[in-house]
Amino acid sequence: MAPYFLRNLVPRREKRNEGRPLLEALASLTWIQWGHFWSGWLAWTCDAIDFFSVSLSVTRLQDQFGRSTHDITTAITLTLLFRSVGAVIFGIISDRYGRKWPLVWNLLLIAVLELGSGFVMTFKEFLAVRSLFGIAMGGIWGLAASTALENLPVEVRGLASGVLQQGYAVGYLLAAVINLTLVPETAETWRSLFWTASGISAFAAFIRFLLPESAIFIRAKEAERARGESTKNKTKVFLHETGEMLRRHWLLCIYAVLLMTGFNFLSHGSQDLYPTYLTNAKLFTDHNATVATIIGNCGAIAGGAIAGWVSQYIGRRLTIIIFVLLIGAFIPLWILPTSFGALAAGAFCIQFGVQGAWGVIPIQLAEISPPAFRATFPGVAYQLGNMVSSASAQIEATGAANLHTTIIDKDGKPKIVSDYATVQGILIGVVAAFVLVVTIIGPENYGSHFEKHKTAFEEGGGRDELEDGEESPSASRPNSVRVMDEKRSTPEPV
Repeated sequence: MAPYFLRNLVPRREKRNEGRPLLEALASLTWIQWGHFWSGWLAWTCDAIDFFSVSLSVTRLQDQFGRSTHDITTAITLTLLFRSVGAVIFGIISDRYGRKWPLVWNLLLIAVLELGSGFVMTFKEFLAVRSLFGIAMGGIWGLAASTALENLPVEVRGLASGVLQQGYAVGYLLAAVINLTLVPETAETWRSLFWTASGISAFAAFIRFLLPESAIFIRAKEAERARGESTKNKTKVFLHETGEMLRRHWLLCIYAVLLMTGFNFLSHGSQDLYPTYLTNAKLFTDHNATVATIIGNCGAIAGGAIAGWVSQYIGRRLTIIIFVLLIGAFIPLWILPTSFGALAAGAFCIQFGVQGAWGVIPIQLAEISPPAFRATFPGVAYQLGNMVSSASAQIEATGAANLHTTIIDKDGKPKIVSDYATVQGILIGVVAAFVLVVTIIGPENYGSHFEKHKTAFEEGGGRDELEDGEESPSASRPNSVRVMDEKRSTPEPV
């Protein structure tokens, strides 16, 4: 087997567009499969609404607590730091017990903590609640991605990955719209944004409650019951297989964390302080900064969907590389203009590239993950990358506080402002180069049928893996087992 970095970037001819045409595959989906996908998408959308409630409220939070931008961004940093804890907890619970109830309880916990965020009266209380919120938020991505993708046929997973990931951009957009329309009209101002976000998360939990467990877990549990396995024995097997997975895939774990560190720096470096950048460095009003944010997120939604669809034809890594190169090309449009139209166009183009590359990540991580750990492995890698990049907002705030430039204000007078433009341009450019290198040298298991593999509580789950080019994981198994695997190759309605 050739090393990862020697494998071709473009999938072999026989691997491209394998199976049915995309439209035919989409038409074959059952209502349950659609429900699983959109419930995962909605959960990830709620994650974004809840997280960006702070980013969109920085100025109001400064007034509320009498703190600087640097201090307020501490809440963002703490949320990102604690997300990895939640990813481990909820990922393990999901891979051990199933997809449905862990996600339901995860969303309800987020709803409670987001509601509490709107009732705090002191800055210390706010930091404490946002830290706990980070733990709850950390579980969402791995559970949402596995719920959405593992129940779909392989032919639609590229497009589905792009649409799923842009639930985050949709969430940011919805939060921005709420901040633009509801917040200024209420006496509670920023608190109303948090309370509204809490209600949406509770609604997402209700939607997941109405849907059945993932078909793959239902079949696995039925097979375990048929063999007379007890809950205690399944837990013992799960712990053993988890250790086996870590022993065999520790290098892949390190790679995934490095990849997600770069991606999270790209995302948070271009989003978290974007409204602050426009108001402080470009002297936009809060209204215009929010509108530009909405335009940028429209670019993100378009980029994610297009990139996910393209990756089904040219592969995951090559798609990421193309969209990262687009990021570098559009950095000048992001930072140099002074007019609203040009800066909004820059926001659209940069987010088209950033979130286009991001759109491939859910399916890329799912395909390179140890198959039995499709919630834990991607979720923990994602959130550890988040933890490393957690100080991105504070890095930008500190850099801008120490780097100034002179611009002409609306009255035609020169004014010295914090140079967020240069700081963000340098950060995004350096990180884009890092992501490019890490992506090129990394693995790709394009078109993997990970749904054929064992779950984490089945014996051999930690040793189960799908290498690039492997036709079927059941090829070398006894015929009776192979027949069972063939039945499991496409998720069925429950």
